[in-house]
Amino acid sequence: MSAQKILIIEDDLGAAEAVFEKVTSAGFEAVVEHTGAKGIAAFRNEQPDLIVLDLMLPDIEGLDICRAIRQTSNVPIIMLTAKAEEIDRIIGLEIGADDYVAKPFSPKELVSRIRAVLRRTIEQPIEKETSVYRAAGIELDEVRHDVRLDDEPVKLTPTEYKILALLMRHAGEVVSRQTLTDAIWGYDGYSPNLLEIHVGNLRRKIEDNPRHPKRLITVRSFGYKIVETLDQ
Repeated sequence: MSAQKILIIEDDLGAAEAVFEKVTSAGFEAVVEHTGAKGIAAFRNEQPDLIVLDLMLPDIEGLDICRAIRQTSNVPIIMLTAKAEEIDRIIGLEIGADDYVAKPFSPKELVSRIRAVLRRTIEQPIEKETSVYRAAGIELDEVRHDVRLDDEPVKLTPTEYKILALLMRHAGEVVSRQTLTDAIWGYDGYSPNLLEIHVGNLRRKIEDNPRHPKRLITVRSFGYKIVETLDQ
């Protein structure tokens, strides 16, 4: 089995080299680019399994690169940000990044995040008799990684898919925030805003009115639930 390929788009030469060395020593293949333009070209040519993307690049904003990639691909993206403002990280997640790491960071921590994100993009063996789940007009096929809403395809990021899959397996039941965060992120130190942001993104794709959700509802103080049927 060939090594998974990580594309690192980082203009700081020292940081890029440290990440490259840690990623390759962990068994991954790595490609490094130092500008946004070259990073986008490498994304198209190299077909990476995951992208580590700096928020601040000399030619193109990392947010713009993330937005452009999301138009054609659901490849996992981890954003690097040196900015202290939480809003920059939130915007990155809202436009499709799967996780972020704030600078300064340890390359070891970043590798842990990479492994966690890649784990949730790999198909897990189906233990139940069925791999297709249906509720509230949503159909999720775990073998095909296919999601449909009222028979129309829905394009989700890996994180959004993982959240929806877990909720669909327990349609009609409340799944706690802790259960979701443990299953999706699987590491300590994640921001408490991560889950809420990704749930909000998911709602924009499966709800008629995301501000008043009827399919993916919040059960205050407990967690989230996919309803089995919509009220007529």
